[in-house]
Amino acid sequence: MSRLTRRSLIAAGAAGLAAPFVARAAEPDFRLKFGNIVSGDHPLNIAMGRVRDRVARETDGRVLIELFPKNQLGSDADMLSQLRSGALELFAQTGVLMSTLVPVASISGIGFAFPSYDKVWEALDGPLGQHIRAAFEKANLVCMEKSYNHGFRQTTSATRPIRTPDDFNGFKIRVPPSPLWTSMFKAFGAAPVSIPWAETYSAMQTRIADGLEQPLIGLLVDKMYEVQKSCSLTNHMWDGFWVLANRRFWDRMPAPLRDIVQRNINQEALVQRGEVEHMNATLQQKLQSLGLQFYEVNNADFRQRLVTSGFYQDWQKRYGDEAWALLESTTGKLG
Repeated sequence: MSRLTRRSLIAAGAAGLAAPFVARAAEPDFRLKFGNIVSGDHPLNIAMGRVRDRVARETDGRVLIELFPKNQLGSDADMLSQLRSGALELFAQTGVLMSTLVPVASISGIGFAFPSYDKVWEALDGPLGQHIRAAFEKANLVCMEKSYNHGFRQTTSATRPIRTPDDFNGFKIRVPPSPLWTSMFKAFGAAPVSIPWAETYSAMQTRIADGLEQPLIGLLVDKMYEVQKSCSLTNHMWDGFWVLANRRFWDRMPAPLRDIVQRNINQEALVQRGEVEHMNATLQQKLQSLGLQFYEVNNADFRQRLVTSGFYQDWQKRYGDEAWALLESTTGKLG
């Protein structure tokens, strides 16, 4: 795979968000707005641009997917509301942030659960993923089979670097609005501050928080390196996106057209996973050149702190024994 840089990302993103290929002059029969919170040059939107173009070709222009990245349609909560009401047809969101509606969706973000990407895909393409998707169906949403990759999350700071669990004591860290994130960082003694992603850059500028946590690709495309000094490679949580559809709109589409949309979204997810994994493995040097200082940490020390704090036992009770057993069938014993 060729090396991806911010310049190539921006070029690809611009191409991905450009007007789609449409074979017919007529208006499309079905127009699907696709909303999400990440930048247009994020691999999620680049991949969905490829989906859009193939769907237009394969349906002879009957189906048009329109991309609305980086909160163009509102905050993540706004877009979820739009999705449920039918004002938005497609929405990509992380399982952790979808947990306000589907609590078990956040189980893929349990701290220090997955040691590698292979284990993530084994879980989410297997019984655990089936369990999560069934929960989305019960919430009257259509969930595509394959999730998209955002990567393992790292910890950054504008003040002191995080080298050990004790360095989190009193540390004001920006987290997304999610009980799982808040619970995990409180277990380390940190002071988590829930801030929507669209407001995070300005929050770092004004020192509402001391640091944040995000995959390296997020630090790059949203220029968080400009407002952070150090990055600790904690790999504390895997993060990715489920692509969700409004049930009423989805059921109105003829089955052959639904199949084309779903097949292309799922196939492109497999390509995008590898692209993000490659990028997150190679971006450290790029971010260092932009002024971010990196620190290796002993991840086992952080995981042990979650064990002794009772974090895993607490979340096992919240998710229930069935979901927890499906998680541990891939990760091994956590508590």
